[in-house]
Amino acid sequence: MAKQFVECLQRYKLPEFSAEWGAIKRGIEKENLRVSPEGHISLTSHPRALGSALTNPYITTDFSEALLEFITPASPDIAECLKVLENIHRFTLQNLENDEMFWVSSMPSLLNAEADIPIAQYGVSNIGKLKTLYRQGLNHRYGNLMQIVAGLHYNFSMPECFWEPYQAMCKHQGKLQHFRTEKYLHLIRNFHRYSWLLIYLFGASPAACKSFVDGREHSLKKFDEYSLYLPYATCLRMSSLGYKSDAQKSLFVCYNELETYVNCLHKAMHTPYPKYEAIGQKEEDNYLQMNTSLLQLENEFYSTIRPKRNVKSGERPLQALTDNGIEYVEVRALDLNPYAPLGIDAEQIRFLDIFLLHCLLAESALCNEREFFEVASNLTKVVEHGRDPQLVLNLESSPISKKDWANQLMDDFVHSATILDHINGGDMYTHSLNNQIRKIENPELTPSGRMISEMKEGQLSFFEFSMQQSRIHRNFLSDGGLDKEANRHMQETSMYSTEKQKRIESADTLNFDEFLEQWNKF
Repeated sequence: MAKQFVECLQRYKLPEFSAEWGAIKRGIEKENLRVSPEGHISLTSHPRALGSALTNPYITTDFSEALLEFITPASPDIAECLKVLENIHRFTLQNLENDEMFWVSSMPSLLNAEADIPIAQYGVSNIGKLKTLYRQGLNHRYGNLMQIVAGLHYNFSMPECFWEPYQAMCKHQGKLQHFRTEKYLHLIRNFHRYSWLLIYLFGASPAACKSFVDGREHSLKKFDEYSLYLPYATCLRMSSLGYKSDAQKSLFVCYNELETYVNCLHKAMHTPYPKYEAIGQKEEDNYLQMNTSLLQLENEFYSTIRPKRNVKSGERPLQALTDNGIEYVEVRALDLNPYAPLGIDAEQIRFLDIFLLHCLLAESALCNEREFFEVASNLTKVVEHGRDPQLVLNLESSPISKKDWANQLMDDFVHSATILDHINGGDMYTHSLNNQIRKIENPELTPSGRMISEMKEGQLSFFEFSMQQSRIHRNFLSDGGLDKEANRHMQETSMYSTEKQKRIESADTLNFDEFLEQWNKF
């Protein structure tokens, strides 16, 4: 093991890798649709017992009042991270009304008219109104359906003690902040190149309810009377039916330097887009969207990964990045795992750590526009046809079979897995890696493959499959596993968040028109 460890260090040109550097910080943001016992999307307001969606650090909403978002603090302990996420699930479930439960799939449940989907509300403060207006803008631009597709975000950062020694190893002479930012951009470029593999391994949205595409153009095939699918699809959430924007297709976002990245998004937020100009910013006295630019704000750029920094109250994300550099990365390419009660499990987290550590430590060439759109094309192919054994992708403008490229990457990932096993003790990372390798040889082992097989064998529609899993997970999360201390903490946090929202509302000094004008000037 020691010899293998040394060889892995050599692969990354590292003289050492201290155990303390393995204290990777992980945070999870998980979206969940609230549904009725019959599986219909909830039309009720955010439950009062959960506190303020504006200020509760654990429980908020995404686009819709029905689309909950659960947030864990960053933690170096996988078990602790998952335990906090579990506590949030249990606390929320016991405070839902009308026997509601969580929908386990990324693609939504049965739908009525689009207009029935309630947009999230955040109170009467300027920042609360802004959050709601942003979502109204998304509705006008893309429709409600795109915005109730659920996913999971994985936040990743190396511990502070890693960066100074690593900077010395790399013989970097500049400021530590600049070095850290450069290396996170280095990671992001590699992530983009290889992210199709995560889509293949963990994509879990190969099918959807027929009601999801009513009145929309699509290329899906009939699975049964109520469901549509693509035979080899992995992640329809990332297709044109989900988190895709036609307006952004031509947008080349460069991750070579932070300044270039920031400038690109800043320009997009201040470049009028004809289709959005046609909508207009206001209709009489009612705002329709924040502005008529290509992006209303930074978060509207749909990407599989984002450079991130924790922001202060009222601070813009791009300004925070400009002033203080990248603090962590946010992986956004993950479906909810319908076989895991929390939507993710420890094995998947370990593989994400393997994947991201390799992206950080391996060589990472600068990207160009040709490669940027090549990466986008590969992603689309895997989203729609990822389980096709004959699928061919493009690597540096040359064709390569998906299977061959995946095996090459897995051979590389052995090195980061070995490092993580060596410093943590045991072989859990290697075990996780080997389980993913099996999926390359047998696509039926992927979540998308399992779903389609079980739907066919059980003669289940997508809705029936998802309802079955949702009930299983509801029963697990309702079994009284939330201890008194955790319950008390969640209750107090919810109460405090309501009070905090009131303080924010009373502190406003500008009317909303003035506030929005200033916000759009950034």
